[in-house]
Amino acid sequence: MENYTKYKLKAADELAAAMSGMDNLFVIACNKCFKEFETTNEPDCDTFKEIAAQQGKTITGCAKIDFLCNKTQTLKKLEDLVPEGTENVVVISCGLGIQTVADMVDMPVVAASNSLNYTGHHGMALTKKACDACAQCYLNITGGICPIVDCSKSLINGQCGGAKNGKCEVDPNKDCAWEKIQQRLTKQGRLEELTSQPVQLRDYSKVNFKVINDYVKSIRESRFAGYYGGIHPVEGKEPSEHKALVRFPEPKTAVFPLSMHLGAPANACVQVGDTVKVGQKIAEAAGFISAPVHSSVSGTVVAIEDRPHANRGMCPAIVIESDGLGTLHESVKPNKPLDELTADEIIEIVKEAGIVGMGGAGFPTYVKLKPGKPIDAVLVNACECEPMLTADHRVLLEYADEIIYGLKAVMKTVASPRGVIVIEDNKPDAIALMQEKVADIEGMEVCVAKTKYPQGGEKMLIKRVLDRFVPSGKLPADVGAVVCNVSTVKAISDALTTGMPLVERVTTVTGPYIPNPGNFIVKIGTCAEELVNACGGILPGDVTVKAGGPMMGFVQQNVSFPIMKGSNGIIAVDTDHTEPQECIKCGRCVDVCPMSLQPLYFAKLVMDPQALKERNIMDCMECRCCETICSSKLPLVSMIKMGKNAVRGMK
Repeated sequence: MENYTKYKLKAADELAAAMSGMDNLFVIACNKCFKEFETTNEPDCDTFKEIAAQQGKTITGCAKIDFLCNKTQTLKKLEDLVPEGTENVVVISCGLGIQTVADMVDMPVVAASNSLNYTGHHGMALTKKACDACAQCYLNITGGICPIVDCSKSLINGQCGGAKNGKCEVDPNKDCAWEKIQQRLTKQGRLEELTSQPVQLRDYSKVNFKVINDYVKSIRESRFAGYYGGIHPVEGKEPSEHKALVRFPEPKTAVFPLSMHLGAPANACVQVGDTVKVGQKIAEAAGFISAPVHSSVSGTVVAIEDRPHANRGMCPAIVIESDGLGTLHESVKPNKPLDELTADEIIEIVKEAGIVGMGGAGFPTYVKLKPGKPIDAVLVNACECEPMLTADHRVLLEYADEIIYGLKAVMKTVASPRGVIVIEDNKPDAIALMQEKVADIEGMEVCVAKTKYPQGGEKMLIKRVLDRFVPSGKLPADVGAVVCNVSTVKAISDALTTGMPLVERVTTVTGPYIPNPGNFIVKIGTCAEELVNACGGILPGDVTVKAGGPMMGFVQQNVSFPIMKGSNGIIAVDTDHTEPQECIKCGRCVDVCPMSLQPLYFAKLVMDPQALKERNIMDCMECRCCETICSSKLPLVSMIKMGKNAVRGMK
């Protein structure tokens, strides 16, 4: 395999000259990117330590870091790592890594490597374009600030004299590079080192590569918009986003999986032969993290048996033959007005209604409404960042009043003074409507978020709206927030105002192989095949069907599964036959991971659960950003799921 390594350690005599007059060195080495990925660290750090020892230098410590130019990751790893007594920092990396460290530490930085063997690649992490790969690095002389890139005129022997108020005369929005160099070296007491240097001559015979490709340049700023990481996949919402909701006919046979939520499966409380009504509880919650199941039809229980499940293979389910009458159960009746309900009463209503997170996660909602900690913000997740799906968009447009009522109920329950409806900016009609609706409601607002996937993740949403970081292993409540999906909030409104438990939801059916895409109000338990057939069936071709969206949806062998509480979409798309290649350690998966993880290691260490646990694999939300962006097209999410199962199985 071609080795894309971009730097090499300087020769011993060059290093000796660079270290002259310096001691107490802390060494930082980058584990080179764009190369065949091995889990072993690069040897440069150890080689340098041997050379330094020969020069009688003291090494206070060392660190070997992947993707050193990724400032977000490097800051986390270097916290409290540089020992007391360190006077100088030695960096072994390409120019991007050297400058990243120079911006982070308040002491002289020694560039211990030469960027001499470029093949057109460079570090791709989230830094500005800071190296021109000139193969004649000046960073030792200039305090880690590159005069070639940072100076508009690429001057290497001081400023031109045209700077005004510290700004470049060529680009008034740009700081003068040489003034920055002077300020940094003065602060470090090293200005005399610069002024005593001989005149530098740039060798233009060396190839000048454009080191950051067009793709990375185009997404660099947006990568930090709102929260770290994320991607911008093709949205593909046009076929269904303007299709009004259509109430889908009641199924003749309804199948209710006992596991439509996170946590313990519900326990059936009806038997074969029983007659049931709409809204009647047919399965009890089996624990604190569980939820009851209710019938969406009236009729007769004909079986309690294993049936297909959208994401769990086969699963115990209650099968009911509808009588077509839609007879309501006597328990379905309006509750007291919201002003008269206590928080405990609201929690009990939500619990008994079987309401769970309807964005796909399925977490029992009543648990969120008992945070046990002060909450100062309730966020309604109306982003619907998943490509192709438009169910939540239509709920916003057609159930605005119910959403506001449900949000008021959640705010009251958790005693939050603030409620924020978060909508991505690709839904201008919904934004305008909701802004109008909340204009006169105290404590309620609409936040317009720049479209980016996976913005709908709880931790991403909290960072974007509240600028709060939810630590590993913690919950939104730990930072004073509660997050609910917009369809979940609407279901809370229904349960409070009509007494109807969660027995229906909005589902999008779309994709290039669906002739007539649409958004449907569907009874839970309806067979997906009926829904697909109503849209014209699936056109012939090399088709993959997913329950959910293209990013986090589950591949289906057929469409015999039932619509469940979390069934926000059914899509039919092209099958991807791309063959995976060896990881080249390009770092793109690290750049896009919204949880600041290193997915490439999850693939490499899939058989080492202890190592996976130490690298926080359980924090992964399986958003598929890494797999989508992967240069080698590795099935990263499948490997991550295997790794998580291995971690769960550890003794």
